[in-house]
Amino acid sequence: MPASEFSLYIVRCADGALFTGIATDVDKRLAEHASGAGAKFLRGKGPLEIVFAEAVGDRSSALQLEYRVKRLSREQKLELVRGERQLTELVGGAASG
Repeated sequence: MPASEFSLYIVRCADGALFTGIATDVDKRLAEHASGAGAKFLRGKGPLEIVFAEAVGDRSSALQLEYRVKRLSREQKLELVRGERQLTELVGGAASG
């Protein structure tokens, strides 16, 4: 069975806060967050909206990118959301280590 492809996603909360995560099925993961079964950070912060999602490869690559994106400033994350920057521009790409 081939490995699942992971996506990195950014969710915007009702209060404008941004949350970054990874999943193999972003829509399913958003539903889990919305139901309160996901990350504690998002509980009670709905409605939630996926504002960015990009396929990033295997789980290891996804975890590395998630770590890098979480370290970005809010403005840099918003540049991703607005399409002003590419993920690889801001984090150097998964292959670069």
